[in-house]
Amino acid sequence: MLTPAFAAPGHFYRGNLHCHSNLSDGALSPEEVCRRYKAEGYDFIALTDHFVGRYGYPITDTTEFRDEVFTTLLGAELHSGTQENGDLWHILAVGLPEDFAPSNSPDFHTIDGQETGPELAARAADAGAFVAMAHPHWSGLTQDDALSLERAHAVEIYNHTCATGTDRGDGQHMADLLLSKFRDVSLIATDDAHFHWPDAFGGWVMVKAEENSPEALLEALKDGHFYASQGPEIKAVSVTRDHLDIHCSAASTIVVQGHGCASQAQFGQSMTHASIPLDALRSSPWMRVTVLDAAGKRAWSNPIWR
Repeated sequence: MLTPAFAAPGHFYRGNLHCHSNLSDGALSPEEVCRRYKAEGYDFIALTDHFVGRYGYPITDTTEFRDEVFTTLLGAELHSGTQENGDLWHILAVGLPEDFAPSNSPDFHTIDGQETGPELAARAADAGAFVAMAHPHWSGLTQDDALSLERAHAVEIYNHTCATGTDRGDGQHMADLLLSKFRDVSLIATDDAHFHWPDAFGGWVMVKAEENSPEALLEALKDGHFYASQGPEIKAVSVTRDHLDIHCSAASTIVVQGHGCASQAQFGQSMTHASIPLDALRSSPWMRVTVLDAAGKRAWSNPIWR
């Protein structure tokens, strides 16, 4: 049986859900950010400038840069309240309405009387946004922090600017901790590009939707009908009683991970298919797939709940 992201009707569209322009701390204008992603073959982006008072609480309007082959989703990176380490929350919200009410966040620091991060995330979700935990490694999120964000749809399993600029781009550990606490989160890879150094075009999502429109893409994101990638393609994932069957672009390693240390891998040269026995994962309530190519680039499926 095909898993939902591959059984859903439609086509796969490539998109970046996290980047910045010079309306906050990015180097380029919104028009140039959109131009570059379109030129690189992306089908859509969400330009998510920092939603703080220093920049006038921007929800950057990119609607004029949409055309018949490229679209945009409105969104922002939200900030309010204190994590366990004392730092300000960073919460990605894609699909925000233009009139989303500002938080009391004048700058990149916490102040008394602010909304908490979970309160702000819940308000964004109530407004219709797809909400994600941004760069958990870079932010220093604890497990308790992440569990408190009850309305989050996803966690960044990879953040390209944090990987290239600080070597803290990974979110796999946090994702697995959340899944093992039965938190049903999906897994996104993003650029978080600011264009001050080569931090673009390194992580994206492939979203299965019936059309490349903001409405269809947002619905598919909330339904988990996508996978995340740095390069490899996942073409199909299906579950039988005893095996997980994966079809993909040329890979050197295909791994199925589950609760705790449960995992099973297959290795080869230019593999495009693997049928992985699930003996080592029989007691795991969830599984996810990682595909690695010969260059070490990864693609990640969303969790499969059993």
